[in-house]
Amino acid sequence: MRITHTFPIYINEDSTILILGSFPSVKSREQNFYYGHPQNRFFKVLGSIFHEDVHNTVESKKTFLKKYHIALYDVIEECDIEGSADSTIKNVTPINLKSILEKYPKIKKIGVNGKKASSLFEKHLSKYCGRVKVYHLPSTSPANAKTSLEELIEEYSVILK
Repeated sequence: MRITHTFPIYINEDSTILILGSFPSVKSREQNFYYGHPQNRFFKVLGSIFHEDVHNTVESKKTFLKKYHIALYDVIEECDIEGSADSTIKNVTPINLKSILEKYPKIKKIGVNGKKASSLFEKHLSKYCGRVKVYHLPSTSPANAKTSLEELIEEYSVILK
């Protein structure tokens, strides 16, 4: 099924780090915000790094992200996808990263969350990242059960510290 990204980038003028996933899951689309699946470890990882509890409300997540100058978006603006499975993604229209980086010049680092996001980022978007350091990170998705929470925290600490 062809789906367009249904909610905007989460970013503000003070954002210094942009973390890009592949495309919002069904649960994220229901919540109208990023990393909405209850088993996704994204906010647990970030909370551990900054020694802070992130409650499972969209407002709590936004407050946390703003405090630490973190922006969230996805590599894909529109695609064909079945459910939430990255393996079913086809016919990708990527985001306009060039205009995002021009509009938000304080972004100095980009973290790319997961293999699918990384491969699409390299194919479509890496050419726009001249001044920005890019980190390819393991997926925080529950589908990536082979990577432990401790390993995720260690990997994500590199970009966030």
